[in-house]
Amino acid sequence: MASREANAAAAPAAATASTSGGGGAPPAGVSAAAAAAAECPVPAEFRQQVYRNPAVYNVYNQRINDPAAAAGGGSGPLAGQDVLDPSNMMPQEPNQQPCPGQRKLLSTDRMQSNIPKGGTDSTWAYPSPQMFFNALRRKGKGDDVSEDDMEAVVFTHNTMNELTWQQVARWESLHYSECGMPTLLRFRGRPDELSPLARLSSWLGGPLPFDRHDWYVDRCGREVRYVIDFYFDDDKAGSPEAFDIRVRPALDSPGAALDRAKMWIYQHFAEYGLPCPVTGHPSTMGGAAQQAAAQQQAQAQQQQQQQPSAS
Repeated sequence: MASREANAAAAPAAATASTSGGGGAPPAGVSAAAAAAAECPVPAEFRQQVYRNPAVYNVYNQRINDPAAAAGGGSGPLAGQDVLDPSNMMPQEPNQQPCPGQRKLLSTDRMQSNIPKGGTDSTWAYPSPQMFFNALRRKGKGDDVSEDDMEAVVFTHNTMNELTWQQVARWESLHYSECGMPTLLRFRGRPDELSPLARLSSWLGGPLPFDRHDWYVDRCGREVRYVIDFYFDDDKAGSPEAFDIRVRPALDSPGAALDRAKMWIYQHFAEYGLPCPVTGHPSTMGGAAQQAAAQQQAQAQQQQQQQPSAS
């Protein structure tokens, strides 16, 4: 089983791969309903009715289909690492060769996520075990992670991202009338920067997150930023409660503050079985906590089942 450091490098990497790759079912622990809600390609009725940001980004938060950059030939240390395939306008397959010192061959198969990718009709693709192993070595991380751990590490990474998107989609449901199919446009890892909420929590004696990401959602032409803190409890390692994902819209606008207030009211009314105070309709959030716990339990069971093949 991978250590906390491996999990910290793996779990919240936010689909650390470009968008090419094969299809696949959502990782265990992700409900069928949530997977269906996040499926791509975008339904025709939404694709035809709403504006979408045409930009396509790579995992380095760089736009890779910018006509101006293409005309200039590109520049910078990462230029050319993501090249669009003209047949489908998706990034071509990255290098998946074994890294120096690698002892065993790793799978190069990639699973397609259920997270719709901004600027395309497809979804973000998760890294293969080989890609993830290469990334850890390139960044000087995961010294205690071996080739035998990679299947479990990638599984955890994928499942955490699916659960994160579920939470983002839940927030976006507050704006369903204006955008029925939001997409994840780009993301940025900020592991060395505490969010205001994480800093306040630590001042009050709470734990520090092991990672932070900002996800930028395309809400039918409007870019919206979400702040995501990832926590890991060493005392609960191996249990479904070990990971905690805290997602909320960044306070970049009065609308984001209003969304936070709305969600707080909806959640607390739902906890007591009360109808929505605005519409009077029965709450659809009452079982959210139980559903999340069940999903994490399924995730833990799947990991345990995979351990013999990864050892």
